[in-house]
Amino acid sequence: MAAIDKVRVLVVGDSGVGKTSLTHLIANNEPLTSPGWTVGCALEVKLHEYKEGTPSQNTFFIELWDVGGSISHKNTRGVFFNPTHGIILVHDLTNKKSHENLQRWLIEILNKDGKDAMKSGDTIEIDPEQFLGSTQIPILVIGTKLDLLDDNHKNKILNRTSAGSIAEQCGADEICLNCHEARSIAAGTTDAVKLSRFYDKVIERKYYNRETGRKYAGAYNTASFNPFGIPPASNTTFYNQSVPESVP
Repeated sequence: MAAIDKVRVLVVGDSGVGKTSLTHLIANNEPLTSPGWTVGCALEVKLHEYKEGTPSQNTFFIELWDVGGSISHKNTRGVFFNPTHGIILVHDLTNKKSHENLQRWLIEILNKDGKDAMKSGDTIEIDPEQFLGSTQIPILVIGTKLDLLDDNHKNKILNRTSAGSIAEQCGADEICLNCHEARSIAAGTTDAVKLSRFYDKVIERKYYNRETGRKYAGAYNTASFNPFGIPPASNTTFYNQSVPESVP
């Protein structure tokens, strides 16, 4: 089997926003029937065709690192932040605070050690230069639980502009979906195109020279996408510490 390169995408957001359901849907193309609370980190893997349909098409593994959002683990979860090739920021569309907290998640990741760099009440400022441009970390913002909104709020969410949002600050695409509906990101949909475009950006940043379109000669290459000996025959969760949910 030919060697397949990989990239590492952090999936972060407050506890309970639906990160585990989201990563399962992305990797397995089906809803997760019994999600649990993630303790530590859960890892899902997806095969992606870079620049599909072009002469540059190539196969990559996308590692989706679903980092537990519990505040009690804030000072230790930084071990999962390095290296970071891309970031998916996840918030609950029914919980405005979870969207506001995405800025704190970005600061925490950039701080690298995972420790709290700010005290409650501190003003958060994001430097757009950290996220804009081909050499910076690609970001995608995803809002979950679209199905829990009434029609009026759903229409407002889907038709709103990104002005002033964290997606606009970071120059990122934004997706709003229902993780219990497989067709939410079915091939050919607008959201599926956004996901594919995000993966391509992540891969380009790590492996390709955007000016020439050629792969870097020194790009990291591996024939095995995980250190646990699980064969890459399918999308597989191979690092998942979780406990059953105790609340709806």
